[in-house]
Amino acid sequence: MSNKNLDIPLNLELPRDTVMPRRSKIGDLFKRFFDLTVAALGMVLLAPLFFYLCLRVKRDSPGPAIYRGPRVGKDGKRFYIHKFRTMYERPDSYQGNPITSHDDPRITPFGRWLRKTKLNELPQLWNVFVGEMSLVGPRPEDPEMIKQWPEDVRGEVLSVKPGITSPASILYRHEESLLSMGEVMTTYLNDILPSKLRLDQLYVRHRSFWGDVDILFWTLMALPASPKTFQPGEKKLFLGPFSSLMRHYINWFLIDALTTLSAMALTGLIWRSLGPLNIGWPIAISIALMFSLVFSLSNVILNVHRINWKRASAADALDLIPGVIVATILCLAGNSFVFHQLFSAVGIIPARASNPLLPPTMIGMAASLAYVGFLAVRYRERLLTGLAKRWIALRGAKKGIYERVLIIGSGETGQFAAWLLGNGRFANAFRVMGFVDDSIFLQGTRIQGINVIGQRNDIPSLVRKYDIGMIVFAIHNISKKERSQILEICRKTQARLVIFPDISAAISGITRIGDKKFDQPPENRALPDTSDFFVDLETRLDQLEESAQKGNLKETLAQIQALRAHLQGKPHLSAGCRPKGT
Repeated sequence: MSNKNLDIPLNLELPRDTVMPRRSKIGDLFKRFFDLTVAALGMVLLAPLFFYLCLRVKRDSPGPAIYRGPRVGKDGKRFYIHKFRTMYERPDSYQGNPITSHDDPRITPFGRWLRKTKLNELPQLWNVFVGEMSLVGPRPEDPEMIKQWPEDVRGEVLSVKPGITSPASILYRHEESLLSMGEVMTTYLNDILPSKLRLDQLYVRHRSFWGDVDILFWTLMALPASPKTFQPGEKKLFLGPFSSLMRHYINWFLIDALTTLSAMALTGLIWRSLGPLNIGWPIAISIALMFSLVFSLSNVILNVHRINWKRASAADALDLIPGVIVATILCLAGNSFVFHQLFSAVGIIPARASNPLLPPTMIGMAASLAYVGFLAVRYRERLLTGLAKRWIALRGAKKGIYERVLIIGSGETGQFAAWLLGNGRFANAFRVMGFVDDSIFLQGTRIQGINVIGQRNDIPSLVRKYDIGMIVFAIHNISKKERSQILEICRKTQARLVIFPDISAAISGITRIGDKKFDQPPENRALPDTSDFFVDLETRLDQLEESAQKGNLKETLAQIQALRAHLQGKPHLSAGCRPKGT
């Protein structure tokens, strides 16, 4: 029954461009604690069922009740998986095809029922208990099947513990019915395996505790149902009810509640520093808790959590205002009537006229601070990043750490170039020192967090002052003469010159190509507008001239070849289509 020769070559290195999620040790410990607890309780509570199934397996056919098969686990570590035996105990059961079909003669009558109900997988609770498996994870495979996996997928899928259930095992829970004896391996390798591996990769990249709870929930829902009546889509599998509830509601509800409590506490401290409040700690704490509940519920009811706050724009901050206004009105009403009657009924305060428990201005101050807190927790990453950049700018970056960049033009193209250099993989390599723009009204202003520090005639002095290593030319809405003059100034400096493409013109060209006038018959169509093409062509010629002046023959030849390929991709030019003035 056992296969001791488990050593097979495995490539467990991930491709360089594979983005693996960050996993905290606390999260891994919590997952392990959850697995251990559920596995232990499951084995205790299901012990009578285990005993009954063992008797039925042995009565059905001679042989052991438990099957132990070799599998590959986390980081390529081999282990033996436990299942209730579903095949006859004979040599062909272990030497035959590792993939089974619905009509496989090796399966026993009772084994077919066990496979259909998935009860044969229950002994894997022991594998979970000893740490070889998890409740949720990619299904473990036979060592021989691992050889069939693509190398770029193998390391990623084997970077986590295998599980009893997974998104792939739910969608393909009746996999055997899709296979027939004649073409088991061909159908599995070509049609089923690629889809299962893709689902396993998605799980590895986006796994979370509440996502695991969702998968366990869908597993329990799927087992008694047939594939035709219950087939949850990928969206439900990876973003089910529990993870959606936690991600979009519970997490933000708790965060908003804590934020409101902090705002109330700060307001109370400020108010007490100015004069007595005289309501007592029990009432103050009770009111703060009620206020936090009202503010959190207002945000939930108005559905502000539908916004992806990590990628939210500044305008999205306005969506928080209605919730704050509604919560403030409710709190003012409660402060004057509801809270007073409630505290009077329980005897905390004496029954008297409905006087406000807190000054209305105090509630207004707490609401304002709560709104500021809501903004801070939602935009915290950008706030911290902005503060860090300002700190670096104030103290001055050390030479040699960044390539210092000067951007010519503060319009849309220049702003896009600045964003591109300040984010993503370029963020640690470049630092934009400022914009150069000839508009006198823009001098000394700040655009997208970057200062406009001079005009075209200031370029040489700015290059020396800020030790500029690269100039990005990103202005295109000027005449050819002005363009040549500015480029000549840039070339006289020691900085490397890079010409940024005209993104706006390219997008405008795309929208014109999609215009209805091109749906007309060919004989009625106007010649296409090629002005955007010649803007790009002029940019390429400038780059060619730059490399030629530097005497870089290899780069010049490469650019000529690229230009020739670019021209060959414009067949309408051969028909004599030229913009005016060219």
